[in-house]
Amino acid sequence: MKMTFRWFGDDDPVKLDDIRQIPGMTGVVTAVYSVPVGEVWPEEEIIRLKSEVEEKGLEMEVIESVPVHEDIKLGRDTRDQYIENYKENIRLLAKHGVKCICYNFMPVFDWTRSQLDHKLKDGSSALIYYKEDVEKLDPTKLSLPGWDESYSPEEMKELIDAYKTIGEEGLWENLEYFIKEIMPVAVEEDVNMAIHPDDPPWSIFGIPRIITTKENLDRFLDLYDDVHHGLTLCSGSLAAGTFNNYRDMVQHFGGQGRIHFAHVRNIKILGEGSFEEAAHYSPCGSLDIVEILKAYHDVGFKGYLRPDHGRMIWGETGKPGYGLYDRALGAMYMTGIWETLEKLA
Repeated sequence: MKMTFRWFGDDDPVKLDDIRQIPGMTGVVTAVYSVPVGEVWPEEEIIRLKSEVEEKGLEMEVIESVPVHEDIKLGRDTRDQYIENYKENIRLLAKHGVKCICYNFMPVFDWTRSQLDHKLKDGSSALIYYKEDVEKLDPTKLSLPGWDESYSPEEMKELIDAYKTIGEEGLWENLEYFIKEIMPVAVEEDVNMAIHPDDPPWSIFGIPRIITTKENLDRFLDLYDDVHHGLTLCSGSLAAGTFNNYRDMVQHFGGQGRIHFAHVRNIKILGEGSFEEAAHYSPCGSLDIVEILKAYHDVGFKGYLRPDHGRMIWGETGKPGYGLYDRALGAMYMTGIWETLEKLA
C-alpha cells in the first residue's frame, strides 16, 4: 500500500511542504486543472507539475482526474474527437511516469452534498447529505463542487433532460463504447484506469447513475478483460448505500487484482439516503476502518490509498472536505493500522 494525499495544485491552501511532513506519505494525487474538460493537456504543464512535486521528495504516480466530457457520456456525434484527446492524455501522462488514472462517469456532476459546512457536536464542520434537503434543491441553480458552472440554468436543464432520455442502459452503452476505445491505449502504455463510483450511489434528480453496486461493478469490469481496467474503490461513496457491503467488495474485487486506488473515509449513516461525513476513527462513524483496511491487507493490496474527505478542524478554512489537519490525522490513523497489520501478519 502506498499512502497518498490529494493536492489541487498551486492554488490549494494545503501546500506540498505541509504534505511532505506527514509520516509515511509517498506522493500526491493531482491533475492539471487549467485545461477545459475534453482538451489535451499541455505536456509542459505535466512536466512542470511533476517537477514541482518531485522537488519536495514526493511522487506523482496518480492523476485524479482526467475528466470525461459530457458528449462522451451522452454518446453525441462529437464524442470521437474527445475520446482521441483522452487517449492522448493517457499517452502523455504515461510518458511522464503516471501509473494510475482515476476518472468517473457520473452524469453532469461529481459528488453531491446538501451542505458543505455542517457543524458537528465537537465544533468541527463536515460535508453532509440529507435526503430531504437534496430533494428540495433545484439542480439547474445548484452551486457545489463538481458542478460545471459554465452552464446556464437553461443549458443545465437541457443536459439533465438528455440524460433522462438515454436512461441507465443508454449510459451503459456509452460507457462501453468509451472503455473499448481507451483501454487498448492504457494497456499499451501500462497505465491502470480506475473508475470512481458514483457519490452517493443512487440516482439524483432523476438522472441515471450506474457505478453504484457490486453487481454493477462486476458488469463494468466485464466490459474489458484486462487487469489495467479497474476501480477506485471509495468507502464513503459505496458504503453510503446500506445495500452495499464495502468490506465484501474489497475482498471480491481486490482478490481479482482490480482495485488500483483506494479512497477511505468514514461516514455516519442517518437512515436510508442520508449521512454525515465523519473523522476516520471508526467510533466516529458507521464504518469499521480497521476491518476495511484488514480486508485490503488480506487481499495483498499494493495500490495507492488516500485519506478521503476530512472535516474542517482547529479553525482551518479551505476547500470543503480537503483541509490539511483532519486528512493528515486520517492518514496517520490508517498508517498505524496498516503497520500493525503488517507486524501481526
